Amino acid sequence: MNKVEIFTDGGCKGNPGPGGYGCIIRQNGDDIEIKGAHPQTTNNIMEMTAAIVALKQLQESSEIKLTTDSQYVVKGMTEWMKGWIRNGWKTASRQPVKNQELWQELQKLSQRHTITWKWVKGHNGHLENERCDQLANEAIAEL
Repeated sequence: MNKVEIFTDGGCKGNPGPGGYGCIIRQNGDDIEIKGAHPQTTNNIMEMTAAIVALKQLQESSEIKLTTDSQYVVKGMTEWMKGWIRNGWKTASRQPVKNQELWQELQKLSQRHTITWKWVKGHNGHLENERCDQLANEAIAEL
């Protein structure tokens, strides 16, 4: 199976506000960098969008290690998702899951891969996370 490393980050200037994302896809010794922005969004939406955009780039089923500084994304995919689905996309407090469409897209994209979701502390010197943050900020500046 194809082995891929993905690094992602997203952020906003204000929350909500102008937001951007950056991702690095590393496979076969090559890095592909992608960035994008939206004029009015949230941090969490940009974090999720980074992962979605990166996963959409992969043409074949892969063994992926996806590293992000978003506990929201990691916990959503590894802890909360099964309960949300079981509860009809409601939280434990019976509220609708925020960003449901994005969660469903992440779930769909994830099904064809084997993904290890890894959290790293943001702004803490992790080389690829810092680069993804830089890409996200560049994308916001280009709006």
